[in-house]
Amino acid sequence: MLVARMAPFTSTIFAEMSALAVATGSINLGQGFPDTDGPPEVIEAAVAALRGGVNQYPPGPGIPELRAAIAAHQHRFHGIELDPEGEVLVTTGATEGIAAALLALCEPGDEVVTFEPYYDSYAACIAMAGATRRVVTLRPPDYGLDPDALAAAFSPRTRAILLNSPHNPTGKVFSRAELELIAELCAGRDVLAITDEVYEHLTFDGREHIPLATLPGMAERTVTLSSAGKTFSVTGWKIGWATGPRELVSAVQTAKQFLTFVSGAPFQPAIARALALPDAYFESFRADLQAKRDRLCAGLHAAGLAVFEPAGTYFVTADITPLGETDGHAFCLSLPERAGVVAVPTVVFYDAEDVGRPLVRFAFCKRDEVIDEAAARLAGLQS
Repeated sequence: MLVARMAPFTSTIFAEMSALAVATGSINLGQGFPDTDGPPEVIEAAVAALRGGVNQYPPGPGIPELRAAIAAHQHRFHGIELDPEGEVLVTTGATEGIAAALLALCEPGDEVVTFEPYYDSYAACIAMAGATRRVVTLRPPDYGLDPDALAAAFSPRTRAILLNSPHNPTGKVFSRAELELIAELCAGRDVLAITDEVYEHLTFDGREHIPLATLPGMAERTVTLSSAGKTFSVTGWKIGWATGPRELVSAVQTAKQFLTFVSGAPFQPAIARALALPDAYFESFRADLQAKRDRLCAGLHAAGLAVFEPAGTYFVTADITPLGETDGHAFCLSLPERAGVVAVPTVVFYDAEDVGRPLVRFAFCKRDEVIDEAAARLAGLQS
């Protein structure tokens, strides 16, 4: 029988809605995966590794080539200095990295501050660690951070803060001023930070992604997590990484080795190749996603929804109340039949369900013709 603390997590909304998309033949704008492959040279690097015999267990921390590439990436884009030997750990995607960090760094009874709406694995991983989540609600339309609410979420039992920026599902990019508030509280109360930065290269309209670890007092207390899946359109490869001070990364590795041990041997050299791609790749990829964001936002506006334009990520949130509806979950369950489109109800990412109830998340990491077809189908909702 499943333990009580895991009872709320028997399935994920992404699996449910993707299964609904398959069952109904609908366009899947629910789960955040692209419908095109990543850069050809990266795919070919994986093929070469497969054919070249890179098919057995890699070293526990990850192959040296990839750890060096991750360290070089952090310095190149963020000015962060890392020793690949001890301050970089390859994980099975960022989701495993988050789980390993929480399991390694939290004791039962500890509290973890996070922001809602939150990616659903956060609540499950906090529960697996025996900790308690303390949420700070980000409210539409701007999803600004309330300093008083943030301060109130900290208590003597606070062990860590779990921060996602750019933020899924809202698309919010935390500002420097907001990050400084977080840093002051963490440093002042000796709280660790676990940061999920998988969308670090997907910020729009000239906005800057600022790693929390770069702020004063945070380098020594921050585990930074990211992955290759979103940046290089290879979400199925599940190659991620944890970086930070040696003591914290060693703790994460201790937990991680008993989760998957290692994974993705032939993909690791391919991701090392990807991280070394020229700046033009990252700039072009960001511009392409921004154009897709604009394309889907225009379609959602035309369909009569209130749209909260995202500053980053793969996702846009919309409010269904202009359509005369208030229940996002019911709306998403009926949407495949009504319009042949699948979306995700944002309410499942909130403890404060009243805030999330009328909100729906759509993914725009799709081919332009797929976005256009989805928009055309959604236009019929007003008729």
